[in-house]
Amino acid sequence: MWRHSVSTAETNSELTHFAALAAQLRTHLVLRHARDAALEGLSATELQALELAGQSADSLTPGRIGQLTGLSTGAVTGVLDRLEKAGLVLRERDRTDRRKVLVTITGAGRERLDAVSARVARRLAEVLAEFSSAERKVLGRYQFAMLEALRENARPA
Repeated sequence: MWRHSVSTAETNSELTHFAALAAQLRTHLVLRHARDAALEGLSATELQALELAGQSADSLTPGRIGQLTGLSTGAVTGVLDRLEKAGLVLRERDRTDRRKVLVTITGAGRERLDAVSARVARRLAEVLAEFSSAERKVLGRYQFAMLEALRENARPA
């Protein structure tokens, strides 16, 4: 990746500006996530666990969900109990290692996530329409770089 040369004062000013915007964005994302969850009859934590199950190429273990969310084992069990009771996830023993429990999203769970995604996509389309194709590419690069940085920071030490 290439980097631009900028003065320290300019960099500090930009960092302050971007940090303030990031703080506002974080707050509003959390609030929006809670609203989306409520529209689906879920808590924000339940929606988060459902999203993790839906985004995973493979089944997740409850332990992995705990690592990703920062929830305790007991809290994850409670969340999964509620999601399973609602028919949104399924917990099954691993066929090769019966000690392991795997969590997979169900068709009903996928429908709930699709409903949330559709609402997000409509608003995103409205916002992105304000930018040119070239600007959207820069925004995409920025989001990818931030996502990678966040993933790196979320990895256990």
